[in-house]
Amino acid sequence: MNKIGIDLGGTKIEGILVDETFETIERKRIPTNQDDGYDSILQSIKNLILELTHESDEKFSIGICTPGALSLNSGLIKNSNTQCLIGKDLRNDLQNILHHDILIENDANCFALAEARLGAGKNLNIVFGVIMGTGVGGGIIIDGKIHHGRTNIAGEWGHHCLHDEGNSCYCGNRGCVETYISGPALEKNWSQLSNLNQSLPEIIQNTDNPNFVNWKKTFLNNFGLSLANVIDILDPDMIVLGGGVSNIDFLYDEGKNFVYEKVFSDTIDTPIVKNKLGDSAGVFGACLL
Repeated sequence: MNKIGIDLGGTKIEGILVDETFETIERKRIPTNQDDGYDSILQSIKNLILELTHESDEKFSIGICTPGALSLNSGLIKNSNTQCLIGKDLRNDLQNILHHDILIENDANCFALAEARLGAGKNLNIVFGVIMGTGVGGGIIIDGKIHHGRTNIAGEWGHHCLHDEGNSCYCGNRGCVETYISGPALEKNWSQLSNLNQSLPEIIQNTDNPNFVNWKKTFLNNFGLSLANVIDILDPDMIVLGGGVSNIDFLYDEGKNFVYEKVFSDTIDTPIVKNKLGDSAGVFGACLL
């Protein structure tokens, strides 16, 4: 049976059709246009699936990778930084318009699953997959399967409290990891220090700016403490970084050292590596559901 994976992102929706060996048959990408509302997103996903399958008579499964998680109590989307999805019954709404069974999982778990099964963490027992982009999330893969936890929030390290009474977060709490090491948070901190409005790639190139050293040190301290807490609890075989922030090279040497300094162990060698699948992790993770 062929497999369709849909990666529903804040700015784009990507779809892929693969065969049983995960060879790509068809792949397409369209804008999310979330400002047009929830119903528009549903229709865009339907149209994308129809485009992917219009030349194939093969049966197929459908997996959806989405920001946020499904509430165990209601089945509705929660904890999504694509806020038009919050409180929506995405799975049933899609099943009703597609007349097809749907499997759905949050983007961090899809990323982690893809990297553990097909990417950097292949053949390892416990992999923690990290997304640091517009938001901060994580997924735990144990023996090739997603670990959801009792209430479906396993891996949500982006909402650990990093600093008591710290930055306000959209979730209603303060001091969340996401408010310090997500892309927007890093850009905001840079703007406050330098009075410059620059994108993260521009900041990384601006090493001659006298504020860069302080900005980088704060970033590394927060990154180190955040991931050290994860290692202390989970002790994974590998941590795989994804999202736009994962493209910062110093995370894999200096950043790793900051993590190691804060771990509660006299022996620490946890690999902290860049993802192998890049932007494809979400769609392939959705195919693996």
